[in-house]
Amino acid sequence: MKTVLIVDDSPTIRRMLKVTLASIPAVTFLEAGTGLQAIEQLTLARVALMLLDLNMPDMHGLEVLAFVRRHPTYRTLPVIVLTTRGDDQSREQATAAGATLYLTKPFQPQGLAEQVRALLDAGSYAGEDHSRVR
Repeated sequence: MKTVLIVDDSPTIRRMLKVTLASIPAVTFLEAGTGLQAIEQLTLARVALMLLDLNMPDMHGLEVLAFVRRHPTYRTLPVIVLTTRGDDQSREQATAAGATLYLTKPFQPQGLAEQVRALLDAGSYAGEDHSRVR
């Protein structure tokens, strides 16, 4: 069983993402509504992939991503940034910070599910580099 951490301050978006990804076999979900909750969830469970919004009330998604990339345990964790920010500067900042993929809302459910499935099928993230999966 692989765990996907969904980090978004909108409960509606978190529900939509869970429904979108429910067809992926052997996947469970954790949720976080803030960046601090995301970091807490990472310390409590082994997460195979994170979906991360940028605009959140307590910590910007890039701060969460920076924490993930600095921490030896999580630095290769696949992180899909899923945000309303479609500008080039935001995309470049997230990519430079270590985002595995950068997608904008509204998202295409089937495309997102396929990308998540591909990253999860790539195997356990520990010691692996998923940054080339695009």
